[in-house]
Amino acid sequence: MGTTVSCILIVKDEERNIGACLDTLSWADEIIVVDSGSIDRTAAICAGYPKVVYRDFPWEGFGAQKNRALGLATKDWVFSLDADERVTQELAKEIISTVRAPRFEAYRVKRKNIYQGTWVRRGGWWPDEVLRLLRRGAARFDDRIVHETVLYGGQTGLLESPLLHHSYTEAGDFLSRVDRYSTLGARLLHERGKRAGTLTILARTLFVFLKSYVFKLGFLDGRAGLLVAFSTAEVTFYKYMKLAEMGEGGRKAEK
Repeated sequence: MGTTVSCILIVKDEERNIGACLDTLSWADEIIVVDSGSIDRTAAICAGYPKVVYRDFPWEGFGAQKNRALGLATKDWVFSLDADERVTQELAKEIISTVRAPRFEAYRVKRKNIYQGTWVRRGGWWPDEVLRLLRRGAARFDDRIVHETVLYGGQTGLLESPLLHHSYTEAGDFLSRVDRYSTLGARLLHERGKRAGTLTILARTLFVFLKSYVFKLGFLDGRAGLLVAFSTAEVTFYKYMKLAEMGEGGRKAEK
C-alpha cells in the first residue's frame, strides 16, 4: 500500500509566508506549488527547495487552481495547505503514520488559527476542522472561484495534531485580503442571481459580527476575539456592498 505524500499549495505574492511554510514540509516526498502571476520573490524562494515542483498558471479561481495542483501531484497521498499555514512535527508524524495504515481515504485536520500572534479559541474558530489529507484520485475540489470545497462522498477520519494557521499578521495583509475575498465573494453571489440592498448589507454585517463575538463567545478571547469578529464582519460588509453595486450596474446597462 502506497505511503508517499505530496503537499500541494496555491500561491500569489507570498514571499512573506512561503519560506516558513516550506520549511515545515521537509517530511513530504513532493511539494507542488501552483502560482498565479506573483510579482514578488515567491518563485525565487521556491527555487531554493529541491522537492518543490513550481508551476505558474493564469488565475481562474481557488477551486480551479487547487485542481491544477492536485493534477500535478504524483504521490499516493495529497496534503493540501496554504502558504500561511505550518505543519508541526507532531502533525507530520501523524500524517506519515496514518498513510501507512489508513482506515479512510480522506482525513480532516484541526486548524489552529493564530490571529496576530494569539490563538483564537472561540468565535467559531476552534476546532476549525478542514478536509486536507486525501488519497490521490479519491477526491477533487469544486470549481468555485472562492470558498472552494473538497468533493468527496465517503467517510473521513480526523487527525488529532493541529495545523497552525497564521492569519492576518499585518494590517496591510488584512486589508488586501478583505478587498480580494469580498470581491470574489460578491462575484460568486452575483453569478448565483443574488442581489443586495441597504437593509441586506446592514443585517448581514451585524449578524456576522454578533455570531462571532457574542453567540460563539468571541468576547472571551479579548482583543483578538474583537478583531476577528470585526474582520469577518468587514469582509461581509464589503462583499454585500460590492454585490449591490454589481446589481446597480446591471440595471443601468439594461436602460
